[in-house]
Amino acid sequence: MKKKTSLKDVAKHVGVSTALVSYVMNGKEKEARVSQVMVEKIRKAAADLKYHPNMIAKSLKSGKTNTIGLIVADISNPFFSNIARIIEDEAQKAGYVVILGDSDENAKKQQDLITVFLNRQVDAFILTPAAGTEDQINLLKSRGIPVVLIDRYFGNVDVDSVHVNNFQASYKAVQHLINNGRKKIAMVSYTNPMEHMKDRVDGYLEALRKNKITSKKEYRVEVSYSNVSEDMEKGLDQLLKPLQLDAILFASNSLAVAGLKRVVSHNIRVPEQLAVISFDETEVFDFFYSPMTFISQSVREIGREAVQLAGERIMHSRKKTVRKVFDEMLVIRESCGVNLRKKATT
Repeated sequence: MKKKTSLKDVAKHVGVSTALVSYVMNGKEKEARVSQVMVEKIRKAAADLKYHPNMIAKSLKSGKTNTIGLIVADISNPFFSNIARIIEDEAQKAGYVVILGDSDENAKKQQDLITVFLNRQVDAFILTPAAGTEDQINLLKSRGIPVVLIDRYFGNVDVDSVHVNNFQASYKAVQHLINNGRKKIAMVSYTNPMEHMKDRVDGYLEALRKNKITSKKEYRVEVSYSNVSEDMEKGLDQLLKPLQLDAILFASNSLAVAGLKRVVSHNIRVPEQLAVISFDETEVFDFFYSPMTFISQSVREIGREAVQLAGERIMHSRKKTVRKVFDEMLVIRESCGVNLRKKATT
């Protein structure tokens, strides 16, 4: 078996010290005041000799692997796939490699992924936690492992988190529907005890209350992550046939896609008969005949901030817990009926 090229071999080939080669290969040439000519000479020699750094030895020496474990709830959801890509790009800029896992909204699978990532010696975790996983997060914190929660958060878990103002987002969406003449407004959400979903529902209810609109229990449709299609059909169809609503707010893009299938199956016209707003967008909306109004979360800002917070924890440059809350944006298109309102007043 051919012997692996070492730093010493590269140094001998160039005619410099091993320490100088080490500085260059670790990106610290400026600290050592190495000339650009010498940097290029060393890097060329390393490439010619097929030198590859021993990452295991490097991590043992530094106590870091420069890896971040990213666990998302559902990679098939465009929101999570987009944010995963952004986190990977931002992490690369900061010198980290991202290992990605998908929990499928399952607490056990999340724990299994955490165990695998811990065995890989990741420096930090960025994750969208599954419901009921507070103990998993608290255990990581107690072991001194940096954790940043994105999109979701636990009120009783003191770790960094990055998300939008879910309460305000729902409130703003419902207020917009009311301003455009809608009064019989339903909300479709998940049967999820987590804070972010609760805040979305509370924002919906508060907007109704502020406008003195009675909140009807039957207008609240809840579906489980594991049974979306059947729960949607059972819960929503009774409000669509016959049509008892004039608007629906969907608490996620996945719920909106499933709900719109039911709306179309009953030949209900959007927005003429029913106005619709969704949390988050998805490319599927592009194929719907009525351009969708949606609540845009600050995906790029969330991803960038999550990597920043994780990096600060890894480098021990901050002790205080940060909860970063970004403003949302209501992207107004045809499905909310705004243009119908304009036509009626002209």
